[in-house]
Formats: sequence, structure tokens, C-alpha cells
Amino acid sequence: MKRFWLVLLSLGLVMAFSASVFAADVKFTGSFYALGMYQDDTTLVKDATGYPSTAFYAQRLRVNMEFWATPALKVITRFDAMERIWSQPVRGTTGTADSYASATENENIAFDNIYLWYASKVGIWSVGVMPDSAWGTAFGDNEAPAGKVAYMFVKMPLVVGVQIVKLGDYSRSVANPTRTANDVDYDKYQAFVIYNFKGGSAGVLGYWLRNAAARPSASYTTEFYGLLPYVKAKIGPVAIEAEVNWANGKMVDFESGYGTGDIKVDNNIIAYLDAVADLGMFYVGGTVAWAKGDKPSTTDKREGGIINCGRDWNPMLIMFNYFDRFWWAGPLMGHGGSSISGPMTNALFGSLRAGVRPISDLDIQVKGAYAVADKKPSGYQDKDYGWEIDVTATYKITNNLSYMLGGGYFFTGDYFKGTSSANKVVDDFLLINKLTLTF
Repeated sequence: MKRFWLVLLSLGLVMAFSASVFAADVKFTGSFYALGMYQDDTTLVKDATGYPSTAFYAQRLRVNMEFWATPALKVITRFDAMERIWSQPVRGTTGTADSYASATENENIAFDNIYLWYASKVGIWSVGVMPDSAWGTAFGDNEAPAGKVAYMFVKMPLVVGVQIVKLGDYSRSVANPTRTANDVDYDKYQAFVIYNFKGGSAGVLGYWLRNAAARPSASYTTEFYGLLPYVKAKIGPVAIEAEVNWANGKMVDFESGYGTGDIKVDNNIIAYLDAVADLGMFYVGGTVAWAKGDKPSTTDKREGGIINCGRDWNPMLIMFNYFDRFWWAGPLMGHGGSSISGPMTNALFGSLRAGVRPISDLDIQVKGAYAVADKKPSGYQDKDYGWEIDVTATYKITNNLSYMLGGGYFFTGDYFKGTSSANKVVDDFLLINKLTLTF
């Protein structure tokens, strides 16, 4: 009998000490995609050798996990796994722009976000590594994890927040034992306000960024500030969104007695307007985007290029498509260093699109776009990036599973001839199919 009571008491103690664990609730969301891609040319230079067409399959699993300790307290995490081209070697140990880990880690498994979220009586606090550089619309977004302390106060229709962001830490530590200087970090401070109204929202974010990583050897800092207003609204069947990103300050600010030749960040601007009318079975829309270019003649100023139109904004299958084309297939190079690579910079872009839904689960879209450089680089012959026509069809297999098949043709402009009109360029086309699961 004593043994029975001893076992019962032991089980009671285990239950008592484990009560907080049993109270936790875990929620999972995420996505998986697998894509196949064929790109006819891997360079825009005519008759270039060593640049064959390319065709491959790739995939990525992304899982978000929320560990709820109480209804007001949770830890939020996100990891990517097997983000790689099938049966190709790993990319290497260098970091990636949108992850907290290296390319090799992402091709196995890499945690990007882990942070605490607490809804207190005076507002919502978040502390840890969490998404940053995503605001308003997808335009201008370069979402990437960063260490942050964030506070947000919500009293509808207003949302107000402030954040401290650590973008780079070069302090002396066990991971960096050779650092001898003070004040060499890369920090950002930002605040925002959002007003929600029926059918949309509007807001503005302001930030100040200071990068002292070049000290002490180069003895200069980078300091600039910016404003990002946006609006989203739905008026009847028409959905409209717009965003502007403006930055000003110093790209290179030498310390007293250490150098000359400061470089200003002189009114960098990117801007975007998109409208789409949903007419039931049919829809039509258009987009205009502008990224101010840098004047080649002003070496003491950077009028453009400090900010870009964002990795998360992918308007076409070939032009300025970061995540589906550039991330997997790499840049498309022309003559003289011209390229279609990452997010859009130095460009005026316009597109029109039309779509039809013959059945509720099928969306067929045709899109045309044209782009020119805002500022012609020094010695270049032309500003014309070119035209592109895309056709895509997306079929919703289930509520969570969709399949996209698409093709794009790029009519290469003379911008890619670089500094000589005698240089020859070729058009390019791309075929892609993509299976996407969300859960």
C-alpha cells in the first residue's frame, strides 16, 4: 500500500511541475512550394559563349510556429528548410539577404525569427529576432529578420508603434575578439502610425539609420533618415494602393580630421501606384512605379540607388523578379555591367494587366510592361530597358493547394548595349510552373 501511495504522490508531483508545459498551446502555419523553370538565355549578350539556357526544379518549406503560454503571451518562430535546387551542390556559407542564416543552413534548416510577443495592459511588446523592412504595401519591402525591441499601441482605428532595430553588431565579444573600437554598430530607430478606415488604411513610418561599421579604419559613418507614407483603399469594385519612400542624409560622413569627400544622400525617392477593378469574372488593372536614379556627374551626391523597390515586389516574371527568377537563376547580364538582377532601381516602370476567371478556381492573366532608366549611366547609349509580355494561369486544386503555369517574353531594350551602339543583344523568354501549398 505504501508503494501505491508513493507512486501516486510521485505522479501528482510530476503533474504539478508540468502544469505550465501542458498549458502551452502550439499553432503551426506555413507554406511549401516546388517549381520548375526554363530560361532560354542566361545572358542578354548576343552570341555570348559559356551562357547556355537553364532548366531546373527547386523547392522551399517555410514553417511558422507560435508557442502560446497564455492568451496574452507567446513565442513566435519561423524556419526555412530544404530551400534548394534539386540535386545541385549547396551554395556556400555566405549570408542571404532575407534570412538570419547562411545559404547552406537554409538548404538544410535555418531559423529566421524567434521572438517574444506580450500583450500587456499598456500595449503590445515584441522582443527578439523578427521581420523588419516590411511596411505598407509589398512595394519597397525587403523583409529580413533583425534583432528588435518593438512596442505597439492599438486603439482602433489608430495603431502607433516605435522600434529599436539592431542591423549589425560589431562590439568586442567572444565572437569578435579582435575588435578594438567603440561605437561601431549598425542601428535603426523607427516609429509609425496607421489609421484604419472602412475599406482600407493609411499610415506613415519614419526612421533614422546610423551605420558606423566602417569605423575606425575608414573613420566615417552613414546616417540617413526617411519617411514612408502609404494608403490602401477599396472604392466599389476598384482597389487602389500607393506608397512613397523618401530618404535623405549622408552616405559617407567623415569624422573631423580624417578625410574629405563626404557623399550626401540627396532626396532618394521611390513611388508606386496600383489600381485594379474586379468586375466579377473579369478584372483589369495597372501599375506605375518610379525609382529615382543617380546622376553620374555628381560624385558628391547619391540622388538614387540608396533605396530600392524591394525584393518582395515582383511585378513581372523576368523584369525585376527577385524571388522566382533572380533568386534561383541569377542575374541577366548585358554589356558594360548592365543587368536585370535584384529589386528595381533607377527606372520608370508601367504595366497593364487583364484577367479572366472562367471558373471560380481558375485565374488566367495577361500582363504587359515597359521600363526605361530614370538616369542614363555614364557613357550608355540608351535608357530603354525593354518590353515584357507575361501569361499566367493559376488553378486552385484545393483550398490550400494551387498550381501556376506561366511564360514571359522579354523584348530586350538598347540599355543593355551598354556604352556602344554596335553591341548586340538578344531577347529572352522564361517558362515556369509552381505548386504551392499553404497550411
